[in-house]
Amino acid sequence: MKKMRRSAIKAANKELERIDVFFNTYANMSSGLIDPEGIERLCSDVEVDHTDVRILMLAWKMKAEKQGYFTLEEWRTGFKAIRVSNKYALKKALPELEKEVRRPTNFVDFYSYSFRYCLTEEKQKSIDIDSICELLNIVLRSQYQAQVDLFVQYLKTQNDYKVINMDQWMGFYRFCEELDNKIKWLQEFYFVFFFFSFQT
Repeated sequence: MKKMRRSAIKAANKELERIDVFFNTYANMSSGLIDPEGIERLCSDVEVDHTDVRILMLAWKMKAEKQGYFTLEEWRTGFKAIRVSNKYALKKALPELEKEVRRPTNFVDFYSYSFRYCLTEEKQKSIDIDSICELLNIVLRSQYQAQVDLFVQYLKTQNDYKVINMDQWMGFYRFCEELDNKIKWLQEFYFVFFFFSFQT
């Protein structure tokens, strides 16, 4: 039993070493952080654009706090969770990561995180309209295209709001969900209605 435990600990330590080496491939040696330039190189290596939602999902998995920067501890947290220690494994893991994040139980937390991650100033509580529109297109458009397109169009043409806060951000997601559920209910209702109409 002790031998098995020692073997497991040794394997875990080896994996952590590989994760650290992977981190150092992109880290700025003077700051000890992966900065925006390092993230660009990472994106290039795994062949995704730096605006790809999966990079934001990776930041969520790391619990990264500062936009455009990853610490070693954050990197370890994320890569231990997805069991990846090199760029080839990461490239293969990204589709599965996206599936995980898009599960309803995870997506609400990710959606909330995406707003917090964009708060770049101390005590900042809101985000400017242009940035919100970009974020909506990255985070939510693939799920609720019609709602996002209409909301973005409205935000870009209105003059009442200069910024959006967290409550408004989360409120729009709840609105999309509720509307989607109502549309699904109506689709089922009309399907049943027309099915039985056809039978008579």
